[in-house]
Amino acid sequence: MSSTATQTARADAPLLLREDAGGIATLTLNRGPARNALSLGLMAALQDALDAIAEDRAVRVVVLRGAGPAFCAGHDLKEMRAHPGREAAAEVFRACSRLMLAITRLPQPVIAQVHGIATAAGCQLVATCDLAICADDARFATPGVNIGLFCSTPMVALSRAVPRKVAMEMLLLGEPVDAAEAFRIGLVNRVVPAADLDATVRATASRIAEKSARVLAIGKEAFGRQEELGLEEAYAYAAEVMTRNMMLAEAGEGIDAFLEKRTPIWPA
Repeated sequence: MSSTATQTARADAPLLLREDAGGIATLTLNRGPARNALSLGLMAALQDALDAIAEDRAVRVVVLRGAGPAFCAGHDLKEMRAHPGREAAAEVFRACSRLMLAITRLPQPVIAQVHGIATAAGCQLVATCDLAICADDARFATPGVNIGLFCSTPMVALSRAVPRKVAMEMLLLGEPVDAAEAFRIGLVNRVVPAADLDATVRATASRIAEKSARVLAIGKEAFGRQEELGLEEAYAYAAEVMTRNMMLAEAGEGIDAFLEKRTPIWPA
Protein backbone atom coordinates (compact mmCIF):
# COMPACT_ATOMS: atom_id res chain seq x y z
CA MET A 1 0.00 0.00 0.00
CA SER A 2 1.24 3.49 -0.79
CA SER A 3 2.16 6.15 1.75
CA THR A 4 -0.71 7.18 4.04
CA ALA A 5 -0.24 10.80 3.06
CA THR A 6 -1.24 10.06 -0.53
CA GLN A 7 -4.01 7.50 -0.04
CA THR A 8 -7.54 8.51 -0.96
CA ALA A 9 -10.78 6.59 -0.59
CA ARG A 10 -13.37 5.98 -3.29
CA ALA A 11 -16.98 6.63 -2.38
CA ASP A 12 -17.68 2.87 -2.43
CA ALA A 13 -14.49 1.87 -0.62
CA PRO A 14 -14.56 0.06 2.75
CA LEU A 15 -14.49 2.34 5.77
CA LEU A 16 -11.58 0.39 7.24
CA LEU A 17 -8.77 -1.55 5.59
CA ARG A 18 -6.85 -4.39 7.22
CA GLU A 19 -3.53 -5.76 6.02
CA ASP A 20 -1.63 -8.52 7.83
CA ALA A 21 2.06 -9.34 7.39
CA GLY A 22 4.76 -10.70 9.68
CA GLY A 23 2.62 -10.69 12.80
CA ILE A 24 1.57 -7.07 12.22
CA ALA A 25 -2.06 -6.12 11.57
CA THR A 26 -2.30 -2.69 9.93
CA LEU A 27 -5.67 -0.99 10.22
CA THR A 28 -6.22 2.02 7.96
CA LEU A 29 -9.05 4.47 8.59
CA ASN A 30 -10.33 4.85 5.03
CA ARG A 31 -12.43 8.02 4.95
CA GLY A 32 -9.67 10.19 3.52
CA PRO A 33 -11.90 12.89 1.96
CA ALA A 34 -13.59 13.32 5.37
CA ARG A 35 -10.21 13.43 7.18
CA ASN A 36 -11.13 10.01 8.59
CA ALA A 37 -13.81 11.46 10.83
CA LEU A 38 -15.16 8.82 13.19
CA SER A 39 -18.64 8.16 11.88
CA LEU A 40 -20.68 5.48 13.62
CA GLY A 41 -19.94 3.21 10.67
CA LEU A 42 -16.19 3.68 10.92
CA MET A 43 -16.20 3.18 14.68
CA ALA A 44 -18.23 -0.02 14.26
CA ALA A 45 -15.82 -1.30 11.61
CA LEU A 46 -12.83 -0.55 13.81
CA GLN A 47 -14.51 -2.15 16.82
CA ASP A 48 -15.22 -5.33 14.81
CA ALA A 49 -11.63 -5.45 13.58
CA LEU A 50 -10.21 -5.07 17.09
CA ASP A 51 -12.55 -7.74 18.44
CA ALA A 52 -11.32 -10.13 15.73
CA ILE A 53 -7.66 -9.27 16.31
CA ALA A 54 -8.03 -9.90 20.04
CA GLU A 55 -8.72 -13.56 19.20
CA ASP A 56 -6.10 -13.82 16.44
CA ARG A 57 -3.01 -15.58 17.77
CA ALA A 58 -1.06 -14.73 14.61
CA VAL A 59 -1.17 -10.99 15.36
CA ARG A 60 1.49 -9.67 17.73
CA VAL A 61 1.15 -5.93 17.16
CA VAL A 62 -1.35 -3.54 15.56
CA VAL A 63 -0.65 -0.37 13.57
CA LEU A 64 -3.43 2.21 13.31
CA ARG A 65 -3.15 4.82 10.57
CA GLY A 66 -5.26 7.03 8.33
CA ALA A 67 -5.73 7.28 4.56
CA GLY A 68 -5.57 10.62 2.78
CA PRO A 69 -4.18 13.88 4.16
CA ALA A 70 -4.94 13.32 7.87
CA PHE A 71 -4.83 10.73 10.62
CA CYS A 72 -8.24 11.53 12.11
CA ALA A 73 -10.24 14.74 12.54
CA GLY A 74 -12.40 13.45 15.40
CA HIS A 75 -16.10 12.71 15.34
CA ASP A 76 -18.19 13.22 12.21
CA LEU A 77 -19.86 16.51 13.07
CA LYS A 78 -22.04 16.48 9.93
CA GLU A 79 -23.44 13.10 10.93
CA MET A 80 -24.05 14.30 14.48
CA ARG A 81 -25.88 17.45 13.36
CA ALA A 82 -28.03 15.35 11.04
CA HIS A 83 -29.19 13.38 14.12
CA PRO A 84 -29.43 16.01 16.87
CA GLY A 85 -31.38 14.05 19.49
CA ARG A 86 -29.98 13.09 22.90
CA GLU A 87 -30.03 9.35 22.24
CA ALA A 88 -28.18 9.76 18.94
CA ALA A 89 -25.46 11.78 20.68
CA ALA A 90 -25.25 9.26 23.51
CA GLU A 91 -24.85 6.44 20.97
CA VAL A 92 -21.84 8.20 19.41
CA PHE A 93 -20.05 8.73 22.70
CA ARG A 94 -20.87 5.23 23.98
CA ALA A 95 -19.43 3.76 20.79
CA CYS A 96 -16.34 5.93 21.12
CA SER A 97 -15.79 4.93 24.75
CA ARG A 98 -16.17 1.22 23.87
CA LEU A 99 -13.64 1.68 21.08
CA MET A 100 -11.04 3.35 23.28
CA LEU A 101 -11.46 0.68 25.95
CA ALA A 102 -11.08 -2.01 23.28
CA ILE A 103 -7.72 -0.54 22.27
CA THR A 104 -6.63 -0.36 25.91
CA ARG A 105 -7.75 -3.92 26.63
CA LEU A 106 -6.49 -5.45 23.40
CA PRO A 107 -3.85 -8.10 24.19
CA GLN A 108 -1.62 -6.77 21.41
CA PRO A 109 0.22 -3.43 21.59
CA VAL A 110 -1.19 -0.74 19.28
CA ILE A 111 0.97 1.84 17.49
CA ALA A 112 -0.59 5.04 16.17
CA GLN A 113 1.03 6.12 12.89
CA VAL A 114 0.16 9.80 12.67
CA HIS A 115 0.38 12.26 9.81
CA GLY A 116 -1.53 15.47 9.20
CA ILE A 117 -4.04 16.32 11.89
CA ALA A 118 -5.17 14.31 14.89
CA THR A 119 -7.88 16.39 16.52
CA ALA A 120 -10.55 15.82 19.19
CA ALA A 121 -11.37 12.09 19.12
CA GLY A 122 -8.45 11.68 16.71
CA CYS A 123 -6.12 13.05 19.37
CA GLN A 124 -7.90 10.73 21.80
CA LEU A 125 -6.99 7.79 19.56
CA VAL A 126 -3.33 8.80 19.64
CA ALA A 127 -3.34 9.19 23.43
CA THR A 128 -5.08 5.82 23.84
CA CYS A 129 -2.65 3.81 21.71
CA ASP A 130 0.29 2.19 23.46
CA LEU A 131 2.85 3.91 21.23
CA ALA A 132 2.64 6.80 18.77
CA ILE A 133 5.03 7.73 16.00
CA CYS A 134 4.28 10.83 13.97
CA ALA A 135 5.47 12.67 10.90
CA ASP A 136 7.01 16.08 11.38
CA ASP A 137 3.94 17.62 9.73
CA ALA A 138 1.55 16.21 12.35
CA ARG A 139 -0.65 18.49 14.44
CA PHE A 140 -2.65 17.60 17.54
CA ALA A 141 -5.54 19.44 19.18
CA THR A 142 -8.60 19.12 21.38
CA PRO A 143 -10.52 22.04 19.84
CA GLY A 144 -14.03 21.24 21.01
CA VAL A 145 -14.08 24.27 23.30
CA ASN A 146 -13.96 26.46 20.16
CA ILE A 147 -17.27 25.07 18.88
CA GLY A 148 -19.13 24.84 22.17
CA LEU A 149 -18.43 21.14 22.77
CA PHE A 150 -15.69 20.61 25.38
CA CYS A 151 -13.54 17.58 24.55
CA SER A 152 -14.56 15.66 27.66
CA THR A 153 -14.10 12.13 26.31
CA PRO A 154 -10.75 12.95 24.63
CA MET A 155 -9.79 14.45 28.00
CA VAL A 156 -9.84 10.99 29.60
CA ALA A 157 -7.07 9.61 27.41
CA LEU A 158 -5.18 12.89 27.06
CA SER A 159 -4.97 13.50 30.81
CA ARG A 160 -3.49 10.03 31.25
CA ALA A 161 -0.90 10.54 28.51
CA VAL A 162 0.50 14.01 29.29
CA PRO A 163 0.98 16.11 32.44
CA ARG A 164 -2.19 17.56 33.99
CA LYS A 165 -1.52 21.22 33.26
CA VAL A 166 -0.48 20.47 29.70
CA ALA A 167 -3.73 18.57 29.13
CA MET A 168 -5.77 21.39 30.63
CA GLU A 169 -4.05 23.97 28.43
CA MET A 170 -4.82 21.94 25.31
CA LEU A 171 -8.43 21.47 26.42
CA LEU A 172 -9.03 25.08 27.47
CA LEU A 173 -7.35 26.79 24.54
CA GLY A 174 -8.19 24.30 21.80
CA GLU A 175 -5.07 25.34 19.92
CA PRO A 176 -2.96 22.95 17.82
CA VAL A 177 0.25 21.43 19.11
CA ASP A 178 2.93 20.67 16.54
CA ALA A 179 4.89 17.43 16.30
CA ALA A 180 7.92 18.70 18.21
CA GLU A 181 5.75 19.87 21.11
CA ALA A 182 3.79 16.61 21.08
CA PHE A 183 7.07 14.78 21.53
CA ARG A 184 8.20 17.14 24.29
CA ILE A 185 5.04 16.59 26.34
CA GLY A 186 5.04 12.83 25.82
CA LEU A 187 2.01 12.52 23.56
CA VAL A 188 4.12 10.74 20.93
CA ASN A 189 7.21 8.56 21.19
CA ARG A 190 9.02 9.76 18.10
CA VAL A 191 8.90 12.35 15.32
CA VAL A 192 10.30 11.50 11.90
CA PRO A 193 10.30 13.09 8.45
CA ALA A 194 7.03 12.35 6.65
CA ALA A 195 8.88 10.36 3.98
CA ASP A 196 10.26 8.03 6.68
CA LEU A 197 7.03 7.48 8.63
CA ASP A 198 5.93 4.20 7.04
CA ALA A 199 9.38 2.63 7.30
CA THR A 200 9.93 3.77 10.89
CA VAL A 201 6.59 2.42 12.08
CA ARG A 202 7.09 -0.82 10.20
CA ALA A 203 10.55 -1.30 11.73
CA THR A 204 9.25 -0.61 15.24
CA ALA A 205 6.28 -2.94 14.79
CA SER A 206 8.55 -5.67 13.40
CA ARG A 207 10.80 -5.50 16.45
CA ILE A 208 7.79 -5.87 18.73
CA ALA A 209 6.43 -8.72 16.60
CA GLU A 210 9.61 -10.70 17.30
CA LYS A 211 8.59 -11.00 20.97
CA SER A 212 6.34 -13.63 22.50
CA ALA A 213 2.67 -12.76 21.93
CA ARG A 214 1.76 -14.20 25.33
CA VAL A 215 4.38 -12.14 27.13
CA LEU A 216 3.37 -8.97 25.29
CA ALA A 217 -0.23 -9.53 26.41
CA ILE A 218 0.83 -10.10 30.02
CA GLY A 219 2.95 -6.96 30.00
CA LYS A 220 0.35 -4.71 28.40
CA GLU A 221 -2.34 -5.80 30.86
CA ALA A 222 0.00 -5.41 33.83
CA PHE A 223 1.07 -1.93 32.73
CA GLY A 224 -2.52 -0.73 32.69
CA ARG A 225 -3.48 -2.41 35.96
CA GLN A 226 -0.53 -1.15 38.00
CA GLU A 227 -1.21 2.45 36.93
CA GLU A 228 -4.51 2.30 38.80
CA LEU A 229 -2.92 1.14 42.08
CA GLY A 230 -1.03 2.82 44.89
CA LEU A 231 2.73 2.24 45.02
CA GLU A 232 2.73 -0.62 47.53
CA GLU A 233 -0.22 -2.34 45.87
CA ALA A 234 1.39 -1.89 42.46
CA TYR A 235 4.57 -3.64 43.57
CA ALA A 236 2.61 -6.50 45.13
CA TYR A 237 0.57 -6.92 41.95
CA ALA A 238 3.63 -6.69 39.69
CA ALA A 239 5.52 -9.25 41.79
CA GLU A 240 2.63 -11.69 41.43
CA VAL A 241 2.49 -11.09 37.67
CA MET A 242 6.24 -11.72 37.32
CA THR A 243 5.99 -14.86 39.43
CA ARG A 244 3.26 -16.25 37.17
CA ASN A 245 5.22 -15.15 34.10
CA MET A 246 8.34 -16.91 35.40
CA MET A 247 6.42 -20.21 35.47
CA LEU A 248 5.61 -20.01 31.75
CA ALA A 249 7.49 -21.87 29.04
CA GLU A 250 8.24 -18.52 27.39
CA ALA A 251 10.35 -17.39 30.34
CA GLY A 252 12.27 -20.66 30.42
CA GLU A 253 12.95 -20.53 26.70
CA GLY A 254 13.88 -16.85 26.77
CA ILE A 255 16.32 -17.20 29.66
CA ASP A 256 17.90 -20.33 28.20
CA ALA A 257 18.29 -18.60 24.82
CA PHE A 258 19.94 -15.61 26.51
CA LEU A 259 22.36 -17.81 28.43
CA GLU A 260 23.11 -19.89 25.33
CA LYS A 261 23.50 -16.75 23.16
CA ARG A 262 20.86 -17.79 20.62
CA THR A 263 17.56 -16.46 19.33
CA PRO A 264 14.59 -17.71 21.37
CA ILE A 265 11.97 -19.91 19.74
CA TRP A 266 8.68 -18.94 21.34
CA PRO A 267 6.05 -21.60 22.05
CA ALA A 268 3.12 -21.53 19.59
